[in-house]
Amino acid sequence: MTPLMILLLIAGYFGILVLISYFTGKEDTNDAFFKANKSAPWYVVAFGMIGASLSGVTFISVPGWVEGASFSYMQVVFGYLIGYFIIAYVLMPIYYKLNVTSIYEYLLQRFGSVSHKTGAFFFFISRVLGASFRLFLVAIVLQQFVFNAWNIPFEVTVILSILLIWIYTFKGGIKTIVWTDTLQTLFMLVAVGLSIYFINDKLGWSFNEFLSSEELKSYNQMIFTDSFLEKNHFIKSFIGGLFIAVCMTGLDQDMMQKNLTCRSLKDAQKNMVSFSLVLVVVNFIFLLLGALLFIYAEKFNIATPLMDGKPKTDLLFPEIALNSGLGITVAITFMLGLVAAAYSSADSALTSLTTSYCVDFLDIDKKPSNTQKTLRKRVHIGMSLLLVVVIIIFKHVLDRNVIDSLLTVAGYTYGPLLGLFAFGIFTKYPIKDNYVWIVTLVSVIITALIANIPPEYLNGYKVGYELLPINGLLTFIGLVLIRRK
Repeated sequence: MTPLMILLLIAGYFGILVLISYFTGKEDTNDAFFKANKSAPWYVVAFGMIGASLSGVTFISVPGWVEGASFSYMQVVFGYLIGYFIIAYVLMPIYYKLNVTSIYEYLLQRFGSVSHKTGAFFFFISRVLGASFRLFLVAIVLQQFVFNAWNIPFEVTVILSILLIWIYTFKGGIKTIVWTDTLQTLFMLVAVGLSIYFINDKLGWSFNEFLSSEELKSYNQMIFTDSFLEKNHFIKSFIGGLFIAVCMTGLDQDMMQKNLTCRSLKDAQKNMVSFSLVLVVVNFIFLLLGALLFIYAEKFNIATPLMDGKPKTDLLFPEIALNSGLGITVAITFMLGLVAAAYSSADSALTSLTTSYCVDFLDIDKKPSNTQKTLRKRVHIGMSLLLVVVIIIFKHVLDRNVIDSLLTVAGYTYGPLLGLFAFGIFTKYPIKDNYVWIVTLVSVIITALIANIPPEYLNGYKVGYELLPINGLLTFIGLVLIRRK
């Protein structure tokens, strides 16, 4: 598939998204942008959230994870499942009862303005980094397989990617995204299904023969309980996954903003439960695809692509889909799936960052009504520029598997949110609001120190994704120390 064909395919895809935004963005109001007028069907939201949750990170990085970690990621996914039920039946009732636009308004009502701004700040950092991770992935694929052929710099690739998102979200916001996410999820799942089918066909297998093959057995270990000291032990991964789901979905304005577009709490809960069950199956299919990619690469002597001189397993899927002779159907569906997966999370991230900044930091509801729409649009542009800068920085500093990096960063940025919401929900104490930012800062610093303790000082224990609950616990303890009687 030539670079020009890929570019034309992407242009056609974005043409469809712009068309959707034309119909959904006719009502250019802040209520439609922030809440979709609370009129989105729950089943549409649920299906679209699959793509937003998986994103380009899952589409590319989870298959790349398989080589070094087998199917251990499923241990984290099982934790996700329990976390989503906690979101549906503990957090959602609170958000719907308070009728919030930004979920961090809960902290304002429970503790005060400093807690509100502190929670929104940690979300802001979390989502900027998370969205940048996801967009970085699609940008390096486009660079590797399209723009390098024309000697176009990586920086230009990033700017074009963000510009395309801005074009179809600047009017409709979350109302547009609820519907574009549905289309993007469909493209992504079709791409994975067809890739599995055609790779198996090339190997001379049926799907059942692949599942029972000896080659798969070298990759498909799912549960690891040999040593609690290891980072991928089941208990550590499961608990980490549970807290990651609660924090990265339930305490994240990006993901919850979609749920808050549902007509009622009952609809939102149906959305969350159905979405969580489907997500387990979909993640398992992605791991099967990962194993299949490495089996195929070994059989046909396909080397892992290099990036800056180093092997990058995140690029194996695009290398096989585009350059290994699987045919034009796989190449087209892969590119559509990749772009859909990446942008289904990035577009909602851009919208949620705009929402949070307007509501939590600028108090947009208190501004003169004739300036609110203009202010929102200026913030939307500013958030776009910020993502461009962060993604370009990642190009020079990121040297790990992207999903591993994403989950590690979550331990630092979502931990304070976990502690704040847990203290607010499970205790009745007021706190000395002015000291909250100090508590969260100290918690992050201590967590960073714990994460960097050499394993030999801990009898070989390797700290993993349990950093998130540790960080949350430290924040909780700090809030106990500054509580009022």
